Amino acid sequence: MNHLPPLAFCLSPLDRAEVVRRDAAALKALEKQTDAQAVLFLRGDPALADNTLLRWPFSKAVRMSQVAEPILLGLQDGAPLYAVDLLPDAETPGLPEFTDTRTAGMRVSIEESGILAQARSLIEWRRKHRFCSNCGAETHQAEAGRKRICPDCGTEHFPRIDPVAIMLVVKDDWCLLGRQESWPERMWSALAGFMEPGETIADATAREIWEEAGIQCDPSTAEIVDNQPWPFPSSLMIGLIIEAVTVGITVDAHELEDARWFSRDEIRAMLSGAHPEADIPPKIAIARRLLEVWASRS
Repeated sequence: MNHLPPLAFCLSPLDRAEVVRRDAAALKALEKQTDAQAVLFLRGDPALADNTLLRWPFSKAVRMSQVAEPILLGLQDGAPLYAVDLLPDAETPGLPEFTDTRTAGMRVSIEESGILAQARSLIEWRRKHRFCSNCGAETHQAEAGRKRICPDCGTEHFPRIDPVAIMLVVKDDWCLLGRQESWPERMWSALAGFMEPGETIADATAREIWEEAGIQCDPSTAEIVDNQPWPFPSSLMIGLIIEAVTVGITVDAHELEDARWFSRDEIRAMLSGAHPEADIPPKIAIARRLLEVWASRS
């Protein structure tokens, strides 16, 4: 991959404390440290203060959370940092304002966005995987939130990560973008889709392009440009550029409202905000990174 500046959600200053997580006594001692802090979430969204994640003393934050145990995110300069999921009805005077996660990801620093991605993904995974997929019993948190264990059958459950191929299809000085009906009127972006079992990244890329736009691509030309954790709820976006073999578009109406070819000059205009008819995703998105890389090539 190219040596590129990190995208949102890609960096974190935390030591994830893997060894400590397996030591129950050490975990208890961490919770009692006077420098222990917690970032606060409500319905999957974080509390911010001056464009940073709001951090409360752990002892104060944990009293507010009766939904589930706090999740240890890691250590920063030896101080533990937790994610605390507040009660849905905890919106009482004195609580901070909570910010939509996408908006928060654009406001906080790159390092803080990595903490945000980790915390939100773990909270959402726990919310959606309370019960054992093997026997149906309610699972218990283990290793300070990095694992869940079924007390009935002993099955261990680990956080789910869904790999997604997001690809910029190119042919000479043209690239393919699509749009969905729910998007803002002028918005266009790279095509994307979840990988399926038994697929390579390149094969998944070519399959998704064929399914969504009816364009054949050569998997051997697939170039991985960058990758990005995407906490909605917990994907890994794998960004690629791939060469088209055919150019005729047949849109799958179940996936896209429209798809069309844009010239390199048009993409450069979109990146500068000067295109009269079309916009592209903000800098938080890996789709924009793909367009920036391709547009910079002669």
